[in-house]
Amino acid sequence: MPPQPTTDARIDLVLLDVGGPVYDDRAYRDALLRATRELAAEAGREVDEAEFQQVYDERRQAQGGSLRTAIAERFLTAGARQQLSDRAEQYWEYPPSALHDDVLPALRQLAGRYKIAVVANQRAVVVDALRRDGVAEFVDVWAISEVVGAEKPDPRIFQHALREAGVDPRNAVHVGNRLDTDVRGAHRVGLRAVWVVRGEAPPNPTPEQLAEPDVAVFSMAELPEALEKLQAAG
Repeated sequence: MPPQPTTDARIDLVLLDVGGPVYDDRAYRDALLRATRELAAEAGREVDEAEFQQVYDERRQAQGGSLRTAIAERFLTAGARQQLSDRAEQYWEYPPSALHDDVLPALRQLAGRYKIAVVANQRAVVVDALRRDGVAEFVDVWAISEVVGAEKPDPRIFQHALREAGVDPRNAVHVGNRLDTDVRGAHRVGLRAVWVVRGEAPPNPTPEQLAEPDVAVFSMAELPEALEKLQAAG
């Protein structure tokens, strides 16, 4: 359940996920499919894209459990998860076209009103893409899992961003597109959470899932108003 409102609902820091809210998650999906097909081919098997998509969507809908484990178990072997992950990372990159159109306009609205932290389960090279696409100029604090040494929902990655920003959890909001790593992870450390329902969010979110975050939005264009409402509801 979302944490109870505090007496001080001021928002000083917005923690922002990358895959989903900022970049189209299809970039990772495509990298994972390519890696799965290559590893399966090495074992003399083929991977049907429709079946792959079915497993992918099932894990999105469940909002729990490892996607890479599920893919490995279905198309490779249970022990191939790490090999699959390593292979997929070779192809995982965000082209400029993966940047959602609503991101930069939203960040311009937030700039000067809140500190912005990027908190993401990503390789360090993602910062290069964010610089290339004009996102990095709005970022005050970086918490990239490969650098921090912890992945969401591990409290340490959220705490790293809070510590770097000098902000109390009650005055920060995390914005992400997964319930398991983003919303529940943020709530465990006392952050409020905005759920961006796209990318690896469920294809068909249930009323129960929509009730988990403090606010659910369906685009970054809705984020500035959502943050204002969270402060007002304090």
